[in-house]
Amino acid sequence: MSIAITGASGKLGKLILKYLRQQATNEPLIACVRKPEGTTDYEELGVEVRYCDYDVPGSLAPAFTGVDKLLLISGSDIDDTVRLRQHTQVVEASKRAGVKHLSYTGFAFPGTVQVPPVPLHLATEQAIITSGIPYTFFRNALYADLTSQFGLDSAIRTGELATFPGEWRFNTVTREDLAKAISSVLGSRPAPHHVNRIYELTAPRFWTFQNLAEALSEISGKNVVHREDPQIQSWIYGYLSKLNTTSTTEDLETLIGGPATSLKESILPLIEWKK
Repeated sequence: MSIAITGASGKLGKLILKYLRQQATNEPLIACVRKPEGTTDYEELGVEVRYCDYDVPGSLAPAFTGVDKLLLISGSDIDDTVRLRQHTQVVEASKRAGVKHLSYTGFAFPGTVQVPPVPLHLATEQAIITSGIPYTFFRNALYADLTSQFGLDSAIRTGELATFPGEWRFNTVTREDLAKAISSVLGSRPAPHHVNRIYELTAPRFWTFQNLAEALSEISGKNVVHREDPQIQSWIYGYLSKLNTTSTTEDLETLIGGPATSLKESILPLIEWKK
């Protein structure tokens, strides 16, 4: 059973391949990348590298030849119109190449949100459904990296985490946990319960800014308090207010077979301040 991943040179793709190799030691793994040069780390893992450029349609079907399971990781172009064209080309090439199962990484709890890139993810999912290829959709919550937007080091130095007022709640996840969850599905033998299934990969419980301040206090050994400040101006609050960052499921923990990374552990790599 061969497994291929597009966008495999990105952070999430590399992690998924790492965990796939750990659990599926003898399965053929394929990294589909835009720049095959400099991929010795894949070779050391026993991963085949194939040229695959979203902007070069002719490179896609050859890259997917002989692939049983393909994971399409969303492109990184800043123009969602371009990204949708890229994704559609991948879906069409997958069908021509005879891919048996197509997975995609989208956005958790999209609902009727019209804020980019949510419409792109929903349109890509629809293109996959229309193709008739059996699928699995991994709808990922916002990365834990989001917390770096709230001035973690500054909060530790000053003893105050200042945020814009509101009932803010977040279901963020780490790439490591996402990679473990996704690889557990991709690496499994034919499992009907994964076919045409949508997984909402979020933290099992949401966290608040009060929880974040408490985590910063534990990490630093200093008292960090949370304070709301209506004078704060940042694009991040306007953007987050239009998304569903609150809803949670147990899908992530079910797939990884254990607890998700805690808020405290997820922000440790983002903090430069040291005791």
